[in-house]
Amino acid sequence: MANNGSKELNTDYDKAGFGGSLDFGKKPALVHIDFARAYIDKTCSLYAGVEESAEVAKEVLAVARKAGILIIHTRVEYSPGGVDGGVFFRKVPALRNFERGNPMGAFVEGLEPLPHEPVITKQYASGFAGTNLSATLASNNIDTTLIAGWSTSGCIRATALDACQHGFIPIVIREAVGDRHAEPHKANLFDLQAKYAEVKSKDEVITYLKNLKQVN
Repeated sequence: MANNGSKELNTDYDKAGFGGSLDFGKKPALVHIDFARAYIDKTCSLYAGVEESAEVAKEVLAVARKAGILIIHTRVEYSPGGVDGGVFFRKVPALRNFERGNPMGAFVEGLEPLPHEPVITKQYASGFAGTNLSATLASNNIDTTLIAGWSTSGCIRATALDACQHGFIPIVIREAVGDRHAEPHKANLFDLQAKYAEVKSKDEVITYLKNLKQVN
């Protein structure tokens, strides 16, 4: 039944005119979204069981660094009390884990930024909301964002949608994103692929990076 339902859903979207495709661009950046300890530390309320996607992200990161492309990392941080978190901070009490100084906001081991890699601090779901991400990408002539991180239904979806709206091709790396529940993870990947982004396997992305020709 599940497979039949999935086929019917795909058919419905196709009939409606969704499901077009975007090609990889000529000059990508790898954008890591919120690879924070909170999501893999079982003592934290935000633990999401997404360790496997972190391992895939490490694999892609190594290839991206070897390819010499721009790599950008985002992190979430709030002032004590969340005065800069607005309605989002009030809506999600778990965001207290990202108040300044809380160790849960630290980068996952093996996914820490190198000194020359930009780190963007954000307070909202999208990496573009209230940050200089768009300007940084544009000033480096980036046309494609390779997106990895957490979580699929939240910050990944919001960032991929905004990448599309800012004129950058969003490529979500399927195995390098994760969520605390399988259903929202799958549903959001489906919807992103249908409307706003390309959801590519890590093997497709790695092959693309290995064959990439440098563009100024």
